[in-house]
Amino acid sequence: MSVIHLVIDRLKLNVSNIEGVPDSFSSEVYKLTLAGGENVYVKVPFNRDKLVREFKVLEALKGMIPVPEVLDIWYGDDTMTGALLLSAIQGTPCTGELDEQLSYQIGMYLAMLHEVTTPGYGYHVASGFKDLDPNDWRIYIRSNFEKWEEPCKEILDPRLVEKCMLHFDELFSALPDPDGPCMVHMDYRPGNILVNGNRVAGIIDFESARGGSSEVDFTKVNRYLWEVDSGTKRPFMEGYQSIRPILDLERVLPLYDLYDAFASIVWCRNRGVDKNQAFLQENVNTLSTLVGY
Repeated sequence: MSVIHLVIDRLKLNVSNIEGVPDSFSSEVYKLTLAGGENVYVKVPFNRDKLVREFKVLEALKGMIPVPEVLDIWYGDDTMTGALLLSAIQGTPCTGELDEQLSYQIGMYLAMLHEVTTPGYGYHVASGFKDLDPNDWRIYIRSNFEKWEEPCKEILDPRLVEKCMLHFDELFSALPDPDGPCMVHMDYRPGNILVNGNRVAGIIDFESARGGSSEVDFTKVNRYLWEVDSGTKRPFMEGYQSIRPILDLERVLPLYDLYDAFASIVWCRNRGVDKNQAFLQENVNTLSTLVGY
């Protein structure tokens, strides 16, 4: 039995149509049309931690920002990690041009997410909220970067990796104090922002969300919004600052550009270099540019 048919059986759904959702890189996502005509989504996360994390975050954000409603959850068995049944949001991924109103709302909703406090720096697991040990965001960031060094050397020129490590140390020492702990998305990019006309209809894909410092969420905004269309930055910033102050991004972004690209190299290594070649090359180019390699 296929994954989706197993989930349909476990959730006891009466389904008239099944569609795969493209560009879902980490989890398996399916759009289902139920016998009564209602559309819903099934998400099968990469592992059970991500299942629990997304469920807990969506429950916490309900009524605060527009997110899918969790209609049901299956916690899986020995053969599968489980699945979420999610309501459909009337919108499409934000992949076209953005006007000022839409840019403002994208900034505003990120700020509203960052206004949600968390018990600590950490994330939800089946037994509750797991704090980082130690509960220090900057130690966590440095530790992650250092543990990615060896996996990156399996793919990259060791000289490039060495340049990245030295550059990270320089940028790390110049960071402002972190804020938080607050809810951070970790993948806040156009593909995870659903729009309807010139308004934000919903935010999706919270499987990596956690308690962190807001600084981590601006990297993909910068790469996929501001660098694509510089006119989106001012209204985005105005929208964000209508809710809360923003950190000194001039000191934050260079480090997180490096951090995100390094993490993405390791992600490609773990998920398959051949099938993620374009994404791998994008991040190799980012690293090379950042360190002048």
